[in-house]
Order: sequence, then structure tokens, then C-alpha cells
Amino acid sequence: MKYLKRLLLTTALCAASVGAHAQATYDVLRIGVLNDQSGPYADLSGPGSVVAAQMAAEDFGGKVLNVPIEILAGDHQNKADVGSGIVRRWIDSDKVSAVADVPTSSVALAVQDVLREKQKVFLISGAASADLSGKSCSPFSIQTADDTYALSVGTTRAVVESGADTWFFLTADYVFGHTIETEATRIITESGGKVLGHAFHPQNTSDYASYLLQAQASHAKAIGLANAGNDTINAIKQANEFGLTASGQKLVGLILFISDIHSLGLASAHGLLLTEGFYWDMNDPARTWSRRFEARFHRMPTREQATAYATVTHYLKAVQAAGTDDAKTVVAKMKSMPMEYFGQTGSFQPNGRFMHDLALYEVKSPQESKAPWDYYKLVRTIPAATAFQSAAQSGCPATKTN
Repeated sequence: MKYLKRLLLTTALCAASVGAHAQATYDVLRIGVLNDQSGPYADLSGPGSVVAAQMAAEDFGGKVLNVPIEILAGDHQNKADVGSGIVRRWIDSDKVSAVADVPTSSVALAVQDVLREKQKVFLISGAASADLSGKSCSPFSIQTADDTYALSVGTTRAVVESGADTWFFLTADYVFGHTIETEATRIITESGGKVLGHAFHPQNTSDYASYLLQAQASHAKAIGLANAGNDTINAIKQANEFGLTASGQKLVGLILFISDIHSLGLASAHGLLLTEGFYWDMNDPARTWSRRFEARFHRMPTREQATAYATVTHYLKAVQAAGTDDAKTVVAKMKSMPMEYFGQTGSFQPNGRFMHDLALYEVKSPQESKAPWDYYKLVRTIPAATAFQSAAQSGCPATKTN
């Protein structure tokens, strides 16, 4: 299939030796990285996430349980049926042991169903829907991507507290967009604010005129962008052209990536508030790895690409520690082990939700930025316990394999 590409690691280094009892199911441990390779979310994940996964495998030594590690790449085209079809093929024909990344929550939910059925590991380093570790959780999944609940809480609360207590949403019309609008609405209401309306738009639309006119007519103080990737970029650009920000309405990006800021430019993006779990310049470990990634990929990593690296690394550590790639055993080991995340050490809840601190950033003005990719200034740290729902709150049923 034209959207499948096999990337075989040729690293000749050996991993640490394992005991005689340790064994892999197949003669190669294959990890499939599934995402949008050429569409609206390619910049935030795409080929960069594949490179990040390759780096993780190479840094691990290229082998685990005495078999080589192979990274496969697939383009789900933001279609649930395409994504599900790729994963079934990977498992049935290519003997894949784990699937990683998978931005676009509707695709991720479909893929999670396949992996639950096939009893293979799902490393959710891309999809943001909180339902993936909530009501739709799986005993074969962990979710390391910052989810819709966490990303909406810090930004929304800060904006309401600043005085923008009336909102209108521009919402991508699929699972992800609806979920993040719902989460943000709850925070707005709890904080004493009010939502005046919303406009649903198709994914990857190019013309926001009618939606922006509705937002403008609402006279809401804040326009919440419950979308991502090119949708967010186009909405911000056209909102500036329509004069929304000049008239005093504040644009609020609920899911923004550094790739979005790079595409927009600081002249258009400065002053935006956003929540991130990773920023390349947040500490020394992040800077060191990000410079390596930049040397290879020629741009700084997004949080999704960085999370793909950290998550694949954690998976490989768990396989090595467990002495097997059996999905149930490895997921239990991943949940029991702390996960290293660029200078932070996070833990897992029973539902597979990865817990770590997030940060609220403000985008710098062109005058404040001192170097390429110097885009953020820290506003506040959001502790993990505040940022994420507890397992009990998530709605995840008791995990079992049936």
C-alpha cells in the first residue's frame, strides 16, 4: 500500500544481555508509528514522530531481547477505516507487537478497538482524547499524550481569571474537537464564565469566514479554538484578517504546538496562551535531545514528537525488564515503572494515564525572541495532580482482558 513505508533500523549495537528465560515472540520486534504523514497534522507528528521513534530504538542499542528493533511507518490519512486497516495488516502480516502515536482521536479510538481485540500494545503518544484512558480505556494501552482535559484546564482557567469570562468556540467537527470544547466549557462554567455559542467546522477546512462572522457577532471576549494543526493556523490567520483581535476579542488556542507558532510567526501569534507538557528549551535534558533531533530533522520537535521518543523508550525498557513482549505483561510493567520524560519522572495511573507536570506558556513577541525557535515564556507550572483527571474521575471501567 502506497501509504505504508518500512523503516528498518540498521544499528549494529547490541542491547544489554538478558537472562535465558527472556524471549521475543518473533525474530524482530516491530513497532508501527501511525499518523498523518502529509495532511493537516503532519507538522506536529508525521515523519518527525517516525524519526523520534527511530532515535529511541537506536539509543536503546537497536536490539531488545536479542532481536532487532524495526520501526514501521503508516499514514492513516485522518480516516478511521484506513488507520484500522493498516493496523490489522501490521498485526496479521507484519507481526507488529506495538503501535505508537496516532493523532486524530477518531482514528485512535478505532485503532484501540483493533488492538484490544488483537491483544497488542497501544502506545498513545499522539491522540489527545481523554476518553482513550477514560470510558474507552483498554488494558493494552497507555496514554502519554497530553489529553484534552489537561490541555484545556490550564489555558481556559487562566484566560477566565484574566477577565475574559464570555466565550465562543470554533470547534473541529469530530471527536477531538467536541471533547475539548466540552472540557473547556466545564472549566469556564465552574470559574463563573459563560459560553455564548459555537460553530462547528469540517476538519482541514480552508475558509473560516462564516464561522468567524458568528464569533464576531457573539461579542464574546474570548474565541476558543477547539481544533488543531492547520485548522488552528488558518483560523488564527483569518481571525487577524477579519480584525477580531484588533477589536478586543482574544483568541485562545486550546491545542497548540510549537510547529503552529512557527508557521504563524511571532507577529501573528504573540500573546497567545497555551499549555504544553514539553518545550524544547524547558530544561537541559530537553535542550540536549532537541538539538540532536534538530540536527537530524532540521527543525525543533513538537511535544508529540518528543513524547513518541520517550514513550517508545519506556516501552523498550519494559520489554527488556519483563523479558518478554507479551502485551499484557509489558503493559503491566510499563505501568509499574516510572517513566523518564526529559528531566521529569512521571508515573502511571491504573487506567494507563501518564502523570507529569505541565506548563502554561505565553508566546513571545518578535522583540522578546532572541534566537530561532525561542518562542515561549513560562507563566506557571501546572502540577500533574491538577492537570489530569484521576483514574476514578476518568470513567475507565476495571481493566480486564476478557
